[in-house]
Amino acid sequence: MTFEPRDFLTSIFKAAVAAADPELTIRKHLPKRPKGRVVVVGAGKGSAQMAAAFERAWDGPLTGVVVTRYGYATKCKRIEILEAAHPVPDEAGLAASQRLLSAVSGLTEDDLVVALVSGGGSALLPSPPAGLSLADEIAVNEALLASGAPISAMNTVRKHVSTIKGGRLAAAAWPARVVSLVVSDIPGDAPALVASGPTVPEAATRADALRIVETFRMKLPEAVMAHLASDAADAPRPDDPRFKASEVHVIASAAVSLDAAAEEARRLGMEAVILSDSIEGEARDVGSMHAAIAREVALRGRPFARPILMLSGGETTVTLRSKGGKGGRNSEFLLSFAIGVDGFDGIHALAADTDGIDGSEDNAGAFADGSSIARMRAAGADAKAMLAGNNAWTAFNAAGDLFVPGPTGTNVNDLRAILVK
Repeated sequence: MTFEPRDFLTSIFKAAVAAADPELTIRKHLPKRPKGRVVVVGAGKGSAQMAAAFERAWDGPLTGVVVTRYGYATKCKRIEILEAAHPVPDEAGLAASQRLLSAVSGLTEDDLVVALVSGGGSALLPSPPAGLSLADEIAVNEALLASGAPISAMNTVRKHVSTIKGGRLAAAAWPARVVSLVVSDIPGDAPALVASGPTVPEAATRADALRIVETFRMKLPEAVMAHLASDAADAPRPDDPRFKASEVHVIASAAVSLDAAAEEARRLGMEAVILSDSIEGEARDVGSMHAAIAREVALRGRPFARPILMLSGGETTVTLRSKGGKGGRNSEFLLSFAIGVDGFDGIHALAADTDGIDGSEDNAGAFADGSSIARMRAAGADAKAMLAGNNAWTAFNAAGDLFVPGPTGTNVNDLRAILVK
């Protein structure tokens, strides 16, 4: 078959995103209508699109409020859409957390709360406990982002420094029934870890949170450490009777999206394999590993025969080694990958976040091939130096290889697609 590799890889990305479209997935998981009120709450980078889809699918009265990232809002008729900062919380997020808690207060057992939860909700829902400030929660978030800790560990810490995460929003809604519809961006799809589980409790304790802080050598404010050492940090347990009537449905995930991507590749005439939907680890190390596999396929036709599309998902992490660099985990992964396949013909790759944003810039990720490093060099960019300085965005921008699809309305983690022709 003959095709332009970047067009092909873009089609693969679009197929993965389409499989997580809330317009399709929410209709399959509508809860039963209650005797009383229906209140919709939500948080995440895909929450506004989820809210719009729920409005269109629900044939009864409802009210609600959800919060999403700046620039990710969409129009709703009955659900109010708020915007706040991501990945570092701000005052708008603090106000949004209070709005969500107020929306579920004073309900009865005849009422229904529908929680629309997607990745990114952790930063969008700052709600520090008594004795802590927004500045303290921002410091925690910045320390987590710089630590290199996996997302599951980050969210274990976050839920213990909050009055809304770790099931506390659902506890505030009791005795109303809570149905959580979750778009998972977590490797393994544990719903309690998506957005730090505002409506889904989880068994990790504050002792676990303190061990994570120690393991990853995080420097947190003294007031935060004192809080984590106190009973006030304890989160609700999964066996708490307030959650007995709750329902949780993962309505979209990386696994489903990777299956859709593989199916699209085969429809276009290309065999595809899925390496894993839950890869974690340092982005640059995972990039090197994927490059080694691609080289093995290109040179020896193993472990997969050429041509082949290799797919993987999950969420890598970036340990910040330098301040002032621009990038995200996908661009850092791909810069390491590009270094590993430098000079190889017939290897093409796309790494992108399915929500449309990688890091703090406007790109979802980037493209790379065997000529990427040479083109960066010609543009005056030293790829290895930029990788060392967490400056992958600048390297790919210099080469003209950024991938900018815009906000997608969903978030099922990262998609890595590697084509060996």
